[in-house]
Amino acid sequence: MANLIRRDPFDDLLRGFFVRPVDFGSGEVGEAPQMRVDVKEANDAYQVHAELPGIKKEDIHVHIDGPVVSISAERKQEKEVKEGERVLRTERYFGKVSRSFQLGQEVDEAQSSAKFNDGVLELRLPKKAAAQAKRLSID
Repeated sequence: MANLIRRDPFDDLLRGFFVRPVDFGSGEVGEAPQMRVDVKEANDAYQVHAELPGIKKEDIHVHIDGPVVSISAERKQEKEVKEGERVLRTERYFGKVSRSFQLGQEVDEAQSSAKFNDGVLELRLPKKAAAQAKRLSID
């Protein structure tokens, strides 16, 4: 005689949530989140938008070296455990994330500007004027 087993699909879903890692589409489970970046070019400048949700502006660093732009950020874990509370699972990533990319032309660091609003870093990177070729006179 066959045994019948009654299963509750919602019970399986909740039990599975606390047992196996959940992947939110960032690649491998447990992998650090990626910084998503959009780069647009105009005649006189580059416009960069980088998504950095949950990061404070003082933890973001931008470095410009000629045509190379590097953005790094760190999300720090803040311990807030109340008495009698036990954390079963946390799925927030804490650590560093960085991106570097090379633009088609050197950037004028002195005229560059950055704004951080609602988790989006906006960079305006004016292009350096191309140096004119100089003709040397021979003595």
